[in-house]
Amino acid sequence: MAKHGAARDDSRPHERLRGGTVRRAAKSAAPDLDRLIHERMRLGIVSALAVNDSLSFSDLKKLMGTTDGNLSVHARKLEEAEYIACTKSFEGRMPKTQYRLTAPGRRALERYLDHMEALIHATRDR
Repeated sequence: MAKHGAARDDSRPHERLRGGTVRRAAKSAAPDLDRLIHERMRLGIVSALAVNDSLSFSDLKKLMGTTDGNLSVHARKLEEAEYIACTKSFEGRMPKTQYRLTAPGRRALERYLDHMEALIHATRDR
């Protein structure tokens, strides 16, 4: 922490203000957050797929506790960004949609988690 009258060191990852508020880390890291993943439902989808080889539409719907329409909209946004891949097939006469996390999706999630960990560390590092 800079003393009164001392020059501020801009190379530090964060600057503590009066009352322990962390300003620089939160301010500088927030624009770097992947807004596509940061949305709660999409973060849930990507996280679920990160720990499973693949999940069906029905499995994701149950896991996320959401509606068909809501899951479809969020999954499509992740597909368009190429964070997840969708495979459609039939089991008998029933359509089956499977999702898996792609390599770019895994990298995006890792970057997102790194940013969140840096924010948490800066906030707790009092």
